[in-house]
Amino acid sequence: MATVSRQKSILLKQFNETRARTLSLVQTLEKDDFVVQTAPFMSPPKWHLGHVSWLLEVVMSKTINNYEFYSQEFSEYLNSYYHQFGEPHDKDKRGLATRPTIDQVFEYFHMMTNKVTNILQNEMLDEKTQQLFFMAINHECQHQELLVYDLQHLLADRYRPLTKNPLPTPSLQESTSIKINGGLYIMGYPGDQFCYDIELPEHKVYLDDYKIDSYPITNKQYMKFVEDGGYDDFKYWLSDGWDKIQNEKWNAPMYWEKIDGQWMTCDFLGKRKINPNDPVCHVSYYEAAAYCKWANKRLPTEAEWEKAACWNEKKQIKTIFPWGNESPDPLHANLLESYIWNCSEIGAYPNGKSHYGCHQMIGDVWEWTSTEFSGYPKFKTGFSEYNDKWFANQKVLRGGSFGTPSISIRGSYRNFFRLDERWLFSGFRCAE
Repeated sequence: MATVSRQKSILLKQFNETRARTLSLVQTLEKDDFVVQTAPFMSPPKWHLGHVSWLLEVVMSKTINNYEFYSQEFSEYLNSYYHQFGEPHDKDKRGLATRPTIDQVFEYFHMMTNKVTNILQNEMLDEKTQQLFFMAINHECQHQELLVYDLQHLLADRYRPLTKNPLPTPSLQESTSIKINGGLYIMGYPGDQFCYDIELPEHKVYLDDYKIDSYPITNKQYMKFVEDGGYDDFKYWLSDGWDKIQNEKWNAPMYWEKIDGQWMTCDFLGKRKINPNDPVCHVSYYEAAAYCKWANKRLPTEAEWEKAACWNEKKQIKTIFPWGNESPDPLHANLLESYIWNCSEIGAYPNGKSHYGCHQMIGDVWEWTSTEFSGYPKFKTGFSEYNDKWFANQKVLRGGSFGTPSISIRGSYRNFFRLDERWLFSGFRCAE
């Protein structure tokens, strides 16, 4: 009984903190900012606020008999892709809807917060119900990160976060290639707290010996590929990738622009020169794979990435994070709660390195792997239409970014995106 009580206490604490963090991200926005959609791949802040609240209703509909949704109009607008709850609203038209209004969405947000808080405080919750609410909390964390992507595209340095901390001072480091012994490795989430269904079950994989970079690829390294004509030579590119860069006229990562012979970017820190020591960010899978081919290397598989991040060779144990099993803090990694609003330079988080000596495997940028996204052997869905409907034409990314909330990342966490997407905070490291 004490364990159940403790779980409920953790659940309520995480819920309150998550809802407060969502509100803090939009607290300084002007009213007009909430309704704008600057590109088909992003969503208006108003929609994110409403959608994470609607997902709470989805959970309540699965745990409360004869639950009635607050509003059919709200459900039609806020449904992202759940066909079991009706026809989803077109993503690229979310910015065209003036109703519900932002005031109505805020009212709805607080109404759902109060309703769920009352349930978590006063109701007896079985294990399945608790897991569904943990899923809803983690879903909101995912949308906090998506909201950060969208705020950058919408406002860049005109966004005024409530908290903004200075960049950490990095130690001088040279990237090296770290040898990892092969053999059998047990892959998947090893802990006893919440994880997504796609992180389970743990299962054995066989790995050959390999090498993996100690740091993510930096802007300086990637710039050499760009300046060497990497975007002009088909031999480095997958066929679909070559078509993509030709059709879209890509010649550098997203947000890069060459002005008077100088590569510049525009992000939360404003329009500025590219920092050569930051991890390269906003590259697609196609770009990451092309760089690796140019460098005579390759992307790691997700199993190789996870072993380099979480396996302690000396103790012959797997840990939840590269540094051990303790939860992330600002000394370990650059995550959302670091409130730096940018990548940190390589070498900035020596306390977060893995047992093998790989740095910044958590935070800063999501790292592309060569692995196709699908379920693990004996996969069982935990929530229909959440993850399993995307088991095609996606690649796995690992590690989180500077927009990822700390409670929703771990070494086994699997993100996934299409091969041409680069609006996320995405980078990579090489293997061989």
